[in-house]
Amino acid sequence: MHLYHDKIRLQVHQFSALSGGSRGVSALDRFAKYLLTGLICIVAGGQFVQVITRYVLQVPVMGLEETMLYPTLWLYILGAVNASRENSHIRANVLEIFLKTPRQHTVLAVIGEALSLVIGIWLTTWAWDFTRYSWRVWKESPTLYIPTFWFDVALFAGLVLMMLYTAMHLVRHARDLADGGSQHG
Repeated sequence: MHLYHDKIRLQVHQFSALSGGSRGVSALDRFAKYLLTGLICIVAGGQFVQVITRYVLQVPVMGLEETMLYPTLWLYILGAVNASRENSHIRANVLEIFLKTPRQHTVLAVIGEALSLVIGIWLTTWAWDFTRYSWRVWKESPTLYIPTFWFDVALFAGLVLMMLYTAMHLVRHARDLADGGSQHG
C-alpha cells in the first residue's frame, strides 16, 4: 500500500513538473472547476427560467434560447477540454486485452496520443479556417443581434487547449517509455 501511494505521489509530481509546477496546476484546476460549475449553473438556471415562463406562466421569454447558446456551447467545449486535461476521455482500447507488459501498454499509449495529436491538429486547422470565416462574415443572431463569432471561436479555442493537453500526455508517455516502460495511466 505504501508503494502505491509513493507511485501516485511520483505521478502527480511528474505531471506537475511537466505542466508548470504544482502551484500552476492547482490554480488551473481550481479555475476550471469554478468556470465549469458556473457554466453549469447558468445553463441550468436558463433552462429553469425557460420551463417556468413557457409552460407554467405561458409567456415565453424572447431571445432566451439565443443567450443560452453561449454558455451551453462553451460548457460542452470546455467540458471536452477538461476531459483532455484529466486524460479521462472515453477510449475503446481493445488491444489492451492482448498486451501483457507495462512497456507494451506504454507503447500503445504513445501511439494513441500521437494519432490523437495528428488528427486533432488537422481538425484544429479546419476550426481555424472556420474561425477566420466567422470573423470575416461577422454573423449576428436573428432576434437579439448578438455576434455569433463568440460561440464560433469556442471550437478553435477548445481544440487548441485539447491539443496542448494531448501533447503533454504524449510527452509524459514518451518519457515513461524512455525510463523503462511503466505507464501512468
